[in-house]
Amino acid sequence: MEKPPARLKRKALYSRKIKKATHLLFYKHHRKPGVKGWELRRSLGSDYPKVVRLLDSSLEKLDLQVKTVFEGEKPVEKPTMAQLDKARFYVTLRGTTTTKETKLCGWRIDDIAGLAMTIAYVISKKGKAPREDIEELLRDKLPGWRVDINLDRYVRAGYLAEDENSQLYLDWRTRAEVDQKTLVNALLGVES
Repeated sequence: MEKPPARLKRKALYSRKIKKATHLLFYKHHRKPGVKGWELRRSLGSDYPKVVRLLDSSLEKLDLQVKTVFEGEKPVEKPTMAQLDKARFYVTLRGTTTTKETKLCGWRIDDIAGLAMTIAYVISKKGKAPREDIEELLRDKLPGWRVDINLDRYVRAGYLAEDENSQLYLDWRTRAEVDQKTLVNALLGVES
């Protein structure tokens, strides 16, 4: 019997690795969705960035993408392996959703509007804002009893982070899911 060429072996190996990466990224293992780079390295090997790129190109047909969210505020252009190992890999939409699809995400439309207002306000305050100011802003638009519930929900979901001084910051999930420039332009009425 003839041995399969090395190219076919390599293709089969990467096919198995892509399948395994899909399982890791789509199934929730921790409180936060997605996985850290070191988890991918442990399961897939040191070539996991290549596997993630291959998976991302496969997901393009489904209008999904693999986002890499780094610990710092700004994305890293040419990350090192150490930075990739600390980063979180997360599957999100490549495009945008319709209003009808947004209703299916499990959040009330006014909760989503409150999140958009909160993110825009934090952006306008250069990345951090006192919780009191945001509560006051939201109380103008939402019922008062929902404000604390919503802010706590945004923090738990990873859209916002809160420090010991009650300052709110944009967290990893906002950086992964929200195109901040598009949000600000939409709020300002700027056409792209």
